[in-house]
Amino acid sequence: MTVKYLVRTPLFPLYSDLRACMRAWADEPVSLVLDLHNKLMALTGTPQSPVDWTDPDTWIPERLSGEHARLARELWETSGKRTNPRHVYGAYLLINSAGLLAQEQGIYRLTDRSRAFLDHDRALMEEIDRNEGLPRILALLAEKASAKRSDLLDDWGHYLAQVSRITSLSMIKDTLRRRLLNLVERGLVDRDGNRYSLSEAGRSYLKSLGEQVSPAAQKAIGPTPSEIDAASAIAAHNRDAREALVGRLMALDPYAFEHFVKELLEAMDYENVQVTKQSGDKGVDVVANFQFGITDIKEVVQVKRSELTVRRPLIDQLRGALPYHGAIRGTLITLGRFAKGVEEAALFPGAAPITLIDGERLVELVEKHQVGLRRKPAYLLEIDEAFFAERNLEIPDAGENTETATIDT
Repeated sequence: MTVKYLVRTPLFPLYSDLRACMRAWADEPVSLVLDLHNKLMALTGTPQSPVDWTDPDTWIPERLSGEHARLARELWETSGKRTNPRHVYGAYLLINSAGLLAQEQGIYRLTDRSRAFLDHDRALMEEIDRNEGLPRILALLAEKASAKRSDLLDDWGHYLAQVSRITSLSMIKDTLRRRLLNLVERGLVDRDGNRYSLSEAGRSYLKSLGEQVSPAAQKAIGPTPSEIDAASAIAAHNRDAREALVGRLMALDPYAFEHFVKELLEAMDYENVQVTKQSGDKGVDVVANFQFGITDIKEVVQVKRSELTVRRPLIDQLRGALPYHGAIRGTLITLGRFAKGVEEAALFPGAAPITLIDGERLVELVEKHQVGLRRKPAYLLEIDEAFFAERNLEIPDAGENTETATIDT
């Protein structure tokens, strides 16, 4: 099987520099462009006479002559003196790998594809972005509020191991740095000092790409319309299930409800959970032990299978029962609510603490620990556009000529 390597451009350029090079090099010999690069790489200077590459207005006339000087000056000046000819080898590599300039008899020529990129054609930029791994960086940033490059390095390195031949740590770092600068220039990523974050434009772009992302990233960029519809239907179903659960619990007899709470506590890792006798329990319905660090704590629980409001006297009653059971704390569980002031009484300074679990919190615990309520998986199907694009299985335009295969019989 042939492996298709992506991320083939280590010296990934800014798209502004890429466009400047395309304009300057159109109708120029390909060999001249490469000769200029080689000439510049050979100009290393000496300790006594170092080369300052920051000012092309100075070094171009000092270091270059003839066609080399002309081509370098044309790039520098036509870019508005923003693209330094010393640092455009990455643009040369990407122009060739992405086919952004055609080569006709050794001369670079603009094509319809070239003009589309110069005009900021979204589909073409998406194609190049995908081929060079930029959506993966956006997806990694979507998982974090902000991140330094070092925070992204491990995940980016694992990704490169799958889709490129880049293996050295220095190259992994450089490919990440250059792509982040590209995304910052385009407004898809915000930069604050040495920290990067996904911009609103970046979130929108990532969502439109349909990039496969982690749940954390998906939460950050937001759902697609189909996911919104599905999520709404699931949420409505779950609301109905929770309401039905409360109705089912209300229909249990009190002793069965106590046993339900016993199973819930066991699912929550309580030990030695016992339902008390129905008389002489001092208002306590369930007794259990809980391991807190190295200390084994006994806890007593009183349950109220009622939607009525629970008031303070029940707190006092439960607290008074703690010594009888040798417990140091208690829990009051109800399908209803707690009256105003009950929370303050439950955590009264100097008194044994009482945990309060109302009907809403009880349903949350039941859902989390799946006692009498279970989760069922749900998933959405969608076309894997990347699969078809990588294998050139795109649907032809209506105006294109297509061939129909025939089978001889």
